[in-house]
Amino acid sequence: MSASGGSKAIVAAFLANMGIALAKFIAWALSGSASMLAEAIHSVADSGNQLLLMLGGRKAKKDADRDHPFGYGRERYVSAFVVSIVLFSLGGLFAVYEGVQKIVHPHELDKAWWWLPLAVLVISIALESYSLRTAIKESNQVREKGQSWISFVRRSKAPELPVVLLEDTGALTGLTFALLGVGLTLITGNPLFDALGTLMIGLLLVAIALILGVETKSLLVGEGANRADYDQIVDAISRGPEVEKLIHIKTLYLGPDELMVAAKIALTADKSVRDAASDIDEIERRIRSAVPAARVIYLEPDVYRPALDPEPPTDTFVLKSSD
Repeated sequence: MSASGGSKAIVAAFLANMGIALAKFIAWALSGSASMLAEAIHSVADSGNQLLLMLGGRKAKKDADRDHPFGYGRERYVSAFVVSIVLFSLGGLFAVYEGVQKIVHPHELDKAWWWLPLAVLVISIALESYSLRTAIKESNQVREKGQSWISFVRRSKAPELPVVLLEDTGALTGLTFALLGVGLTLITGNPLFDALGTLMIGLLLVAIALILGVETKSLLVGEGANRADYDQIVDAISRGPEVEKLIHIKTLYLGPDELMVAAKIALTADKSVRDAASDIDEIERRIRSAVPAARVIYLEPDVYRPALDPEPPTDTFVLKSSD
C-alpha cells in the first residue's frame, strides 16, 4: 500500500481493536453490561474493517489487464465503502437494537464484577488513544498545511486514513458513552443508564457509517483534481510556447494515487506531425512535474476554431459541491 494509505495506522488500529474486543467480551460475559456488549461488537466490526482496508490496498496493486485497462486502484474505494456498510449494519444497528431491548427489558449488572467493565473501558480508552495518535501522525504527513481535519476527511483521495480517523474518534466517543452509562448504573443502581449508553453508541456508529458512505460513494462515482492541482495542470499546459489555446480539459482519479488528464489543445496549423509529437511530450513532462499524481495523460492536438470550440466552462473538472 502506498504511503498515502496509512498502513501503519491501519495495523495499529487492527491490533488495538482485536485486544479490546476480547477484553470487552469477557467484561460483558461477567457483568452483563449492554454497553460492554455493544462496544465489543463495535471493536469486532472495526477489526474486520481494518482487514478490509488492507485487502483493498493489496488488490489495488494488481497490474492493469485487458478487462481493467486503467488498473485496480479503485479497489481501495470499494473496500472503504464496504467498511461503511459493515459499520452501519454490524456495529450501529446491533447497538441500537440492544439499547432499545435493554430499555424495554432492563437488566441488572452483576455487582460482583462491577470493577471489570470500568477497568476494561479505561484500558480501551488508552489503547484507542494510541491508535488515534498513530492515525493523526500518519495523516499529518499527507495533510496540506493549514487544512482542517474536516476538509482532510472530505478531500482526501486515499480513503484509508479518513476511515481510521473516523473509526478511532467514534471509538473514543463510544467508550466515553459506555463509561458514563456503566458508571451511572453502578452508582445509582438504575440499569436505564447502561441501556442509554448502548443506544448512544449505536446512533454514533450509524452517523459515522453514513458519513463514510457518502464520502466513499463520491470517490467511487469519480472525482477530479482539486482546485490547486487543476490550476497547476492548466498552467503547465498553457504556459509553454507550444500551445495556442487550451480548448478543453477533464481530470479523473483512477485511484488514490493516479490522476488521469485528458485535454484538447490548439497547436499552430502549420506544425508537422513530428513537431506536434515533440510538443506533446514536453507538455506531458510539465504536467507530471507540476502534479506527480497525473500519471495517465491524453492530449489531443487540434486547431482552435472559435465558432466550433467555444470557451470551456470553468467547472469542467469534477469537484464536490462545497468546493
